[in-house]
Amino acid sequence: MSTTVETARSSVIVAIDGPSGTGKSSTSKAVAAKLGLSYLDTGAQYRAITWWMLNNGIDVGDPAEIATAAAKPVIVSGTDPAAPTITVDGEDASGPIRTQEVTSKVSAVSAVPEVRTLITELQRSIATAATGGIVVEGRDIGTTVLPDADLKIFLTASPEARAARRSGEVKGSDLTATREALIKRDAADSGRKTSPLAKADDAVEVDTTELTLQQVIECVVTLVEGKRVAA
Repeated sequence: MSTTVETARSSVIVAIDGPSGTGKSSTSKAVAAKLGLSYLDTGAQYRAITWWMLNNGIDVGDPAEIATAAAKPVIVSGTDPAAPTITVDGEDASGPIRTQEVTSKVSAVSAVPEVRTLITELQRSIATAATGGIVVEGRDIGTTVLPDADLKIFLTASPEARAARRSGEVKGSDLTATREALIKRDAADSGRKTSPLAKADDAVEVDTTELTLQQVIECVVTLVEGKRVAA
């Protein structure tokens, strides 16, 4: 097989979307690592800009103030699935962006059109630069960020299953409260005017409710390999 064809097969762009708790991050990282692709967690970028705003006294309840400040932080995402990194103005933000404070504010910040425009441009530039192929996960990748992705996957799961997974990740968390928070986040992400959470018309839907993480990974790997062969 020619080198050109090999390159075309390996440089597949995979968009994985879905709400919180469906296994997007774990699945995306594992698939990228197994297939030798780059990996991008777009949610981390929205968390990063939210964290920066909270740290810099920006009123995250004021869309106009958010819009004015949006272009100030410099966000850099590492795309190694084995060790993904994210920095804001040169500072490691991988830990701080996972706090409950950031989690509770990220939907409001990410709903501001100016924020989405800037982050979307950043995401597209990263995907374009990934000459060996990339798995990009988020909530609007297949519909808005990379509508021409080679493969689009939309992960779903019941609210109960998602809450159980999230509660397992956060020690001492309340299952009912976690479920309610997830449903509230779904409503905010699906209802925003700019790039709402939605399944692309040509996306493959995978319900992960009754599947183990390994089963989900194997399913997605099969889909990606099928797309590579078809290409």
